[in-house]
Amino acid sequence: MIIACASCGEKLGDRTPHATCPKCDGLLNITPASPPARGEALQKLFDTRASNHAMCGTPIQQSGVWRFRELVLPTDDASIVSHPEGNTPLLQRGVVSHYAGIDSLRMKHEGHNPTGSFKDRGMTVALTQARRCGATAIACASTGNTSSSLASYAAHAGIPALVMVPVGRISMGKLAQTVAYGARTLLVRGDFDDCLRLVRESAQSLGVYLGNSLNPFRIEGQKTIIFELLQQCGWNPPDWIALPAGNLGNTSAFGKALREAHELGLISKIPRLLSVQASGAAPFAHSFAEDFANRHKVRAETIATAIRIGDPASWDRGVAAIRFTNGVVAAVSDGAIMEAKSVIDASGVGCEPASAASVAGVKALIARGVIKSGESVVTILTGHVLKDPEKMLVSDTNSPHLHPNPPIEIDANLSAVERVLKSAAN
Repeated sequence: MIIACASCGEKLGDRTPHATCPKCDGLLNITPASPPARGEALQKLFDTRASNHAMCGTPIQQSGVWRFRELVLPTDDASIVSHPEGNTPLLQRGVVSHYAGIDSLRMKHEGHNPTGSFKDRGMTVALTQARRCGATAIACASTGNTSSSLASYAAHAGIPALVMVPVGRISMGKLAQTVAYGARTLLVRGDFDDCLRLVRESAQSLGVYLGNSLNPFRIEGQKTIIFELLQQCGWNPPDWIALPAGNLGNTSAFGKALREAHELGLISKIPRLLSVQASGAAPFAHSFAEDFANRHKVRAETIATAIRIGDPASWDRGVAAIRFTNGVVAAVSDGAIMEAKSVIDASGVGCEPASAASVAGVKALIARGVIKSGESVVTILTGHVLKDPEKMLVSDTNSPHLHPNPPIEIDANLSAVERVLKSAAN
C-alpha cells in the first residue's frame, strides 16, 4: 500500500496519523497493494467470502467492508474495528421506477448500516487506522450522519470522540445518536463549513485524529459500496450509478472504486456516475456546468441536511471521479427531493431526504434525455428514513406525488375507527 500526497507527492508510512499531507496539507491518495488474484479469480475470492460468512463467523468475517480487505486496508484482525457493517440490500420497487420514468431502477440502501447511514463503511476503516497509529482522540465536523457514525465506532474502539455540528442545523435524531454513543458534542455557531475549518485547525494544532472524508481511509471504506453493488449485480455493472453529493466523499470513493475494479478485471465496462446536489447547496453542479473551469463556494441551504455543504472538501477527487466515469453533476430543488422521498417512502423502502436526491436526479436526467429509459440505473440511498424524523409530515399537496400522512386523533370507540377506515377506502 502506498500513501502519497496528490499535490506535492510526499509519501507517508502505512501507520500514519495524518489525514492530510503534513508537508502541504494536500489530500492523500492510497494505492492498494496488488491483490492475490485478478479478474474471475478475484471475483471468486470475494464471492466465496460472501457466501461462507454472510450469516456466521466473526463480525470481521461478516463485514461487507472487510470482505474486500485486499482493496481496502490489509491489516491484522486484532486492529479492525467492526460492528459489522455493509451487506446492504439492492432493492427494486416498480412504483419508484415508474415515477422516475425508467424501465428498471434499483436502490442500494445504505441506511441499513449499523448507525443508519453509509458513513459506517468509511468509519470502520478510519477507526481501524486510528487504532493502528495509536490515536488518543478522534474528531469530526458533521451535519449529523458522520458524527453519529464516528461516535459509535470510537466508542467501540475505546477512543475519545469530539464532534462539531452547526447549532440548530442538525436533525435531532442524528444529534441524539451522537450524544447516546458518548461523543463530546460541540454546537458551533456557524454552518458545516465553519465546523470543518475548526476541526481541521484542531487536528493540526491539538493532535487529534481527523475523521472527516478528507481522511483517505474513509474513502477506502466507502469504496466498498461499489464493490458490493457490483458483486450483487453478478459483476455486470449498471449503465449509471446515481448518488447524493455533499462533501463529495462518496463521489470520490466511487470513482476510485470503479477505476480499481476495471484495472483488476472485476468489471469490463465503467458505469457513469450521476452526482446529485440540492439546488441550494450546489457548488459542484455550478462548476460542472462550466467544465470545472472554476471552483464555486456557496452558503448552503436545503432541507436535505446531509448534503447541506457549500464548500466540499473532496473537490479535486470528485472532479477526477466525474471525468474518469464520463459522469454528470446535477442539481434538483428541495421540492423535487421531497417529492422523490415521498414516493420512496410510500413504496415501503423509506429514506432520509438527502438520499432521495439520487432518484430525483435520475428523474430529471431522464426528462432531459441524458439517461435513456432502457438503460440500467442503480441509485444510492445514503441514510435511514428515521435520520430526519421531523421532515416526515409533509403538508404540501401541490404535487400529485406527495403523500402527506399525518396521525389522526380519535375518540376511544369503535365507530371512530370505522369512520377512519371508510375515509381511507374512498
